[in-house]
Amino acid sequence: MDPVTQTPTKPLDYAVLSSGYAALAGAVLLAARNQDDEPMHPAEIVPLGVATFALSKLIAKEKVETWVREPFVEELPDGDRRPKGRRLRYAVGELLTCSRCLGAWTSLGLVGLRVTRPREARLVIGLLGATAINDFLQAGFSYTTARCDLAQQQAEAPSAPAPRFTHS
Repeated sequence: MDPVTQTPTKPLDYAVLSSGYAALAGAVLLAARNQDDEPMHPAEIVPLGVATFALSKLIAKEKVETWVREPFVEELPDGDRRPKGRRLRYAVGELLTCSRCLGAWTSLGLVGLRVTRPREARLVIGLLGATAINDFLQAGFSYTTARCDLAQQQAEAPSAPAPRFTHS
């Protein structure tokens, strides 16, 4: 990510985003005060983290969510993405192209859902968790098959004669 001095933004633009995040976090905290019946347990952190990964990746990277990014992000033919516009629009574009950055926001949303609607949250977190596990398995499968294909190509390639060294 480029420094603020190298983007068409000002620190105030990021302050607006930070203030929005803080306001939403405050709302989740207020909602949590009234949820004595189902407190969050430490064992929920890993499933929430996995679900956060899946949701952040979906929003920041997947083609199906282009409509979410479109007002803020230019999708380039080579697959790269670049924030559009300037100031707050550009800052939002930066957020939407960074799955790590977006993770803070998606985790806030998932925790907010967990606090306000625990039953529904378990379903959403389970769905997103299964999606993340599928992503990891697909990546592992792709890596393994690519390595096998490369090994097979190397085995089938005619071997080059060994270099000859002469003494002078």
